Amino acid sequence: MNFLEIQFSLRGKTLPADHGYALYSAVKQRLQESKDESLPSDLPAEVHLCSIPGVPDRAGLIYLNRGSRFRLRCPSEQMQTWYRFLQNQVFDIRGHLIRLVQPRITLPEASKTLASRMVTFKLDAIDHVELPRYFLESCQKGLERLEVSGQAFIPSDVNGDLARRTLQIRDKKIVGYSVVIEGLNQSDSLKLQWHGLGGRQHFGCGWFYPMEEANVS
Repeated sequence: MNFLEIQFSLRGKTLPADHGYALYSAVKQRLQESKDESLPSDLPAEVHLCSIPGVPDRAGLIYLNRGSRFRLRCPSEQMQTWYRFLQNQVFDIRGHLIRLVQPRITLPEASKTLASRMVTFKLDAIDHVELPRYFLESCQKGLERLEVSGQAFIPSDVNGDLARRTLQIRDKKIVGYSVVIEGLNQSDSLKLQWHGLGGRQHFGCGWFYPMEEANVS
């Protein structure tokens, strides 16, 4: 579980608020266009992407600011590969251009409480009224599979409603929720940040970070 996080500052102005799949697709396209035979043609399962934060305009866009970062987690031995590949890359995210600059490498930090902007699970068709309960049961089962001890809950959004999220993948809309996990010890906190929770992790889902990070940003 030796992994590092690479963070890039961004040159650009705006992005679609729902850009997880488009960001992954842009990275994959650059990999397939590369003539470096040491690079894979797609992101390996052990490499995770985070969606890029920004200031929402409530009309489907976010404005990038100094806190906006492109973030990737990878095994320590792959750090040089992704650092070199991503530095100064320009990505077209559904017509919005961003350039990755000023990379920095960080170690993961353990925290008793971790949060994820969006977690998704492949759930059977169920009554939407019951969806939060089934979703939280899936969270707890996921933690058990990882042998992580912690309590999952769905926080509220700024309007006081459950923080429900959606992710557009081609013509399909995926529903998920923000998730907070409490009561983690140091080992379990790092394990959860490495493995994530749920699916669509190449699209920014299941990416956990210390709650202090959210409070700062």
